[in-house]
Amino acid sequence: MTRAEFHTHEHYTNKFELVIVVMCAMAGVLMQALDTTIANVALPNMMGDMSASRDQITWVLTSYIVAAAVMTAPVGWVAARFGKKNILLISMIGFTVASMLCGAAENLDQMVVFRLLQGVFGAALAPLSQSVMLDLYPVEKRGQAMAIFGIGIMLGPILGPTLGGYLTDSYSWRWVFYVNAPVGIAATVGLWLCFKDSIRNTALRFDFFGFGLMAMGVGALQLMLDRGTDKDWFSSTEIVVECTVAALGFYLFVVHLLTTKSTFIQRDIFGDRNFVSSQFLMFVVGAVLLASTALMPPYLQSLSGHTVTETGMLLGPRGLGTIGAMLIVGRAANFVDPRAMMTVGTACMSWSLWEMAHWTPSIGDAELLFVTIVQGFGLGLVFSPLQLVAFATLPGRLRTDGTAMMNLVRNIGSAIGISVTTTLLSDSVQAIHAQLIQFATPFNRALGLNSSAMYYNLALPATRAMFNGALQIRATIEAYSNDFLFMFYVTLLAYPLIWMMHRPAFSTSGSIRPAVAEVAE
Repeated sequence: MTRAEFHTHEHYTNKFELVIVVMCAMAGVLMQALDTTIANVALPNMMGDMSASRDQITWVLTSYIVAAAVMTAPVGWVAARFGKKNILLISMIGFTVASMLCGAAENLDQMVVFRLLQGVFGAALAPLSQSVMLDLYPVEKRGQAMAIFGIGIMLGPILGPTLGGYLTDSYSWRWVFYVNAPVGIAATVGLWLCFKDSIRNTALRFDFFGFGLMAMGVGALQLMLDRGTDKDWFSSTEIVVECTVAALGFYLFVVHLLTTKSTFIQRDIFGDRNFVSSQFLMFVVGAVLLASTALMPPYLQSLSGHTVTETGMLLGPRGLGTIGAMLIVGRAANFVDPRAMMTVGTACMSWSLWEMAHWTPSIGDAELLFVTIVQGFGLGLVFSPLQLVAFATLPGRLRTDGTAMMNLVRNIGSAIGISVTTTLLSDSVQAIHAQLIQFATPFNRALGLNSSAMYYNLALPATRAMFNGALQIRATIEAYSNDFLFMFYVTLLAYPLIWMMHRPAFSTSGSIRPAVAEVAE
């Protein structure tokens, strides 16, 4: 295999074609990333239109998450067998059509089926787009390429609730899905006209047994994480069964991976120290990114009294911090140690979460904006250099497998982050409320001798309920602080992981030297 087969940027003598391919690939990434969070704010409206309960409507989210997670792992094999162009076009068309069907769904059963299809077709968009961008750009320009890719991946979950809230309030929840149509059509046409296909290996045979084990483990894990909080975790038989199936699936898959000659994930990928270390760091980034994104809207709306539109305006600038960081990374990637940039980025995340742990609902808008922008800046300063380090020494033949694995780990980290913080929030509210209610007794002089006793007369049922509500708000505020503090401690895990990686080699001109294996091939 020749070096030119990996450096497909050499095939694009027309710069216009290259720009079109990059824009279309990023459109797919942005659509897929947006749909992980954009539907969340529309769920209450869907419940009314579809006569669904709260437990039933969550399957709109669960079905998409599970399908996308299961179908991410084999993306590398599928692309190698059938060609990146074919799979990208099929994924883009399928995702767009499934989005239109979701918008037209008349009942919950249809919606769940169409969301499953959306997840199946959307799974390949992010890893394939990342692999394509790594192929399109020469080694010395990959910092810029990963900065562009990172903008789509990071901005999608951040802007999803804002865009979803605007479309739902101004039009209908159905436009949360219809908005994908023009973007998907334009991206499909652009890729069809301008994207030059990759080499295919028609001799590949699919490892159905290994994929079945991986799908069993990932699917059961995602179901457990998504439904655990509502089902009170291991007090539910469903959660116990899902945990058992997930553990068994992962165990058997690892055994299969180590003992079988040919699997759909190549074993060589786990021999690269930078790549393996980057997976652990990506897990941390995924957990912090989506967990913080999921916690902020209800905090601002339920406790601070902001409207959906105001919440979107306050959280939107977080994305500006991310864009700013990625622009810096794109310029400095060839000259500054990526590990130093990731360390600074992690420090920004740690500081912002420490500050958020001390917030109260009366937090000023200026302070809130500053802290969230710093947090977005930190996330951007970690994400793009992480991609560079992860793929700097990985042979080109393993690149698509690597991008699929990277996206799968990020999705699992996000699911675990949201699940753990949601459970911690719920448990903390109950525990803190139980502690506070102990002071609501006739022996508490603060409730019997001053003006508050006239307002909170515990002898009256109505004031007892009002007093209990005040305690509930106080408990919720402290519980959110516990969650932000927990995420602060999670970011501390990133520092040793960063410095476990090798610094990519630099030439005297400042460009990254290609991986030895890539040049040799």
